[in-house]
Amino acid sequence: MSGSRVVVIGAGIAGLAAAHRLTRRGARVTVLEASDRVGGKLLPGEIAGARVDLGAESMLARRPEAVALAREVGLDDRLQPPATATASIWTRGALRPMPKGHVMGVPGTAEALAGVLSEEGLARIGQDAELPRTEVGDDVAVGAYVAARLGREVVDRLIEPLLGGVYAGDAYRISMRSAVPQLFQVARTHTSLTQGVREIQARMAANQQTGPVFMGIEGGVGTLPLAVADSVRARGGEIVTGAPVTELRREPSGGWRVVAADRVLHADAVIVAAPAPAAAGLLRAEAPEAATELDTVEYASMALVTLAYRRSDTALPAGSGFLVPPVDGRTIKASTFASQKWGWIADENPDVVVLRTSVGRYGETKILERDDTALVDVSRHDLREATGLDAAPLETRVTRWTDGLPQYPVGHHARVARIREHVAKLPGLAVCGAQYDGVGIPACIASAYAAVDQIQGDLTAVRELTANPVQSLHGGAGE
Repeated sequence: MSGSRVVVIGAGIAGLAAAHRLTRRGARVTVLEASDRVGGKLLPGEIAGARVDLGAESMLARRPEAVALAREVGLDDRLQPPATATASIWTRGALRPMPKGHVMGVPGTAEALAGVLSEEGLARIGQDAELPRTEVGDDVAVGAYVAARLGREVVDRLIEPLLGGVYAGDAYRISMRSAVPQLFQVARTHTSLTQGVREIQARMAANQQTGPVFMGIEGGVGTLPLAVADSVRARGGEIVTGAPVTELRREPSGGWRVVAADRVLHADAVIVAAPAPAAAGLLRAEAPEAATELDTVEYASMALVTLAYRRSDTALPAGSGFLVPPVDGRTIKASTFASQKWGWIADENPDVVVLRTSVGRYGETKILERDDTALVDVSRHDLREATGLDAAPLETRVTRWTDGLPQYPVGHHARVARIREHVAKLPGLAVCGAQYDGVGIPACIASAYAAVDQIQGDLTAVRELTANPVQSLHGGAGE
């Protein structure tokens, strides 16, 4: 790898992580990014003088990749866990405590969901132990399987908002094998789902994992890609923004020809870290079968509404925020009380309270056609209904993430395996990003590291990720 020339296409966190690992291994790296900035869905910003995240705002700490990368690029002293891990569900007309004792909304006992489900819903969970086995085959939708075992109310009141926070998707379409792999494993081996969940919980207790489940960064998770980019440049890597790649072709010599704007680059290897539509376009000439598979990847769009208030005007409930089940018919799907969730925001801005809402799920297009003022108004309406907050905000910001979240429908794992199989036929080519092995930050980084190994001829990590995708857990309320 030392001295080889590698082009990375895409400067989201996956592309930057790949470039970072490549420069550490001595490669000469050029990163080409179509937009005018690095970071992808990680975006730092400001509102009413407060530093905030305008994209993803937390990262799973029980996987090592994201926290380790932050430390490698000098952010060790800025890593902070959430100040509170307590969240709520806004359902059936009230804010109710987020239940504990479940795995992505699936309980080990009916009692774990008391207060969120109706008496009928709780009674339905008890039938799981008496039902015959539900076959899952090679894959199954999370919602369909859990509804068959425990009833629709568990899915509609808890699993939908939890999975919606990760994928902005539909639980009745989302692959259990790809999105909640540990549940898929117990579904394959157990007749009773609740018994399987209790065994997962027992294993977790025996492992005695300590430390926070999630981690943030002082100044925002959006500062992570900026620090990674600085580290890449410090090691001699080149990062070019405003440089959409228009052509990727194999050269007779065995290397790669990359055309971006007015530049033609010749590389020993290429890592495509672009979203599925762009990746499909780039791969069509040399890997048409992979491009065809990538064309089938669907995305959900969403918007984040960030609001800042005078502290003297607000009296929010305790906790980090709340989730909203779609079945309740509200417009917002979640709200994060950012000043309560992240201690550094409150410390830096004692007179200001920052919170945000998220709007939009897979298949919901009408709401996102509204202008920014309308999205702020509907967010304020729902916040008033949920919390009583009726003050006028000091400032608001709407951040739209059009086609921001790849969807993981039933059969996603097989699609990823096919894409990788086609790409592997071309030496010196690899792919990575959120559309493959998990949408969370650690998953994207793991995907990037596997791609680096692949262009060096080591497929071990790629095969492991393809077989065992990284579960993207929910980071509390709002993500």
